[in-house]
Amino acid sequence: MTSLTTLTSLRARRATGNSAFYVTATALAILFLAPLVWSGFSSVYGPDAGGGTTGFGLDNYQRLARYGAGLGRYATNSIIVSVISVLGTLVVTVLGGYALARFTFPGKNLLFLGALAILMIPHPTILIPLYTLLGYAGLQNSLLGVALVMIMFQLPFGLFMMRNAFDAIPRELEEAALLDGCTSFGALRRVLLRAATPAMVTVGMFAFLASWNEFLTPLIFLTQGQNFTLPIALVSLRSGEMGAVDLGALQAGIVVTAIPCILIFTLLPRHYVRGITSGALR
Repeated sequence: MTSLTTLTSLRARRATGNSAFYVTATALAILFLAPLVWSGFSSVYGPDAGGGTTGFGLDNYQRLARYGAGLGRYATNSIIVSVISVLGTLVVTVLGGYALARFTFPGKNLLFLGALAILMIPHPTILIPLYTLLGYAGLQNSLLGVALVMIMFQLPFGLFMMRNAFDAIPRELEEAALLDGCTSFGALRRVLLRAATPAMVTVGMFAFLASWNEFLTPLIFLTQGQNFTLPIALVSLRSGEMGAVDLGALQAGIVVTAIPCILIFTLLPRHYVRGITSGALR
C-alpha cells in the first residue's frame, strides 16, 4: 500500500512538473511570436495596405518593392554577403577545428585562446580599424569586405564548435582511413566531414543569421545605396522623407527579412540540436 501511494505521488509530481513546463514554454512561445504575428498582420491590413481604405491588401509590399534600388537588389546584396560569410566561415573553422583537434604543434592552445579572445572585444570598437585596413585592400564599400568582417566575427564560435565536434569523433575512423591510403585531408573529406555534419550545419546557420541580420557592419562599410543590405534599406525606409515613417512598408520589410530565418529554424531543428550537443559527451 505504501509503495502504491509513493508511486501515485511521484506520478502526480511528474504530471505537475510537465504541466508547468508546457505552460511556461507556451507562454514564452506566444511572447516571442506575438511581435512577428503583429508585423505580418499589419503588413497586409490597414489604410496603407488597402489602397487608402482600411482593409486587406498588398500595397505595403508594392511600395517596399519599389523603394530605392528595389527590394530585389537589397535582398540580393544580403544573400551575397550571407553566402560568402557562411562558406568562408565553414572553410576556415572546419580546417582550423580539425587541426586543433587532431594535430599537435607549438602554440596550439595559445592560438585557440587567441581566437576565442575575439569574443571579449566589443565589435563596434574594431570596426573603424577594420574599415581603414580594408581601405588599403580596396574593399571599402564592398559586399566582400562586409562578408570578410562577418567571417572574422564568427571565427571564435565556429572554431569552438568544430574543435569539439572533431574531438568527439573516434580516432579509429580516421586511423582506418589513413591505413587505407588516405591523406589527412582525404580522411577529413571522405570520413570526418560526414560525422561532423550537425556541427557544420550549426556553424553555418549561426553565420547566416548573423550576416543576414547584421546592421552596424554594413552601415559603416557600405556607402552607396545600391550596395545596401536589407537591414540598412529598412532603416532608410523607416526614416523616409522629412522624417516621415512608412510603417506599413516597414512591417512588410520585417516580414520579408524574417522569412529566411523562420525557414532555417523550421527545416533544420534536428541538425541544430545535434550540433549544439556535439562534443558534450566523449
